[in-house]
Amino acid sequence: MPTLIAGVIAVVVLYSLLQMFRAANPAVLARALKIVGGVVSLAVAAFTGVRGEFAVAIPIGIFGAGLLGWVPFGTQGFGGIGGLFGSGDPRGSGQTSQVRSQLIEMILDHGSGQIAGRFISGPNAGRSLDDFDLPQLAAMIGGFDAESAALLESYLDRRFPAWRQHAQGDGAGGQRGAAARGKMTEEEAYQILGLQPGAGRDEIARAHRSLMKKLHPDQGGSTYLAARVNEAKDTLLRTHHS
Repeated sequence: MPTLIAGVIAVVVLYSLLQMFRAANPAVLARALKIVGGVVSLAVAAFTGVRGEFAVAIPIGIFGAGLLGWVPFGTQGFGGIGGLFGSGDPRGSGQTSQVRSQLIEMILDHGSGQIAGRFISGPNAGRSLDDFDLPQLAAMIGGFDAESAALLESYLDRRFPAWRQHAQGDGAGGQRGAAARGKMTEEEAYQILGLQPGAGRDEIARAHRSLMKKLHPDQGGSTYLAARVNEAKDTLLRTHHS
């Protein structure tokens, strides 16, 4: 009887974990898996090191440290490892890009390529987009201005890659073209490229190239965000040319 009860409890726990896994935000889930993997790898490295098996412990320890975001001896000596964990470009560490519309602010982390967003006005002002599920966010698109709608669709493309296929029947989900907006300012351009005012042409080119690798539609990115990045580069290069 105790074995049967334990089996039932195990099945219930496993089912609950599977449901949580399916409902989890992919970005949050990926970070959690990296942290767990890093901790486990370091524990295994410590155990094998205590046993004197340093040839095994050192590579496992480096791998675990990389998962946790720390690459021993810097990225220059371990360029391949740094690239594997999204930190191969030293400039990408802590560097972010910001794109704003009337209703939404989006932030892209250059190192991880992850996108986060929040409402900056309207009834949900101050709330993160991560607080809402796909049906809730998709239902908001129709009431947004063109630029905010395009920005929200870009966020959905990252968080729910297949959402457009499910939205076709509702008349939504089509990739929007360039939303109507005014001329981009230099301040906006610097924010979009994640640069400080006064950045040189080489810095602008590097930031643009790095962002396009993550946002280009051919790489599963967003047409709208890619267009904003191109516009930001052109805006700043025109300023330098003048």
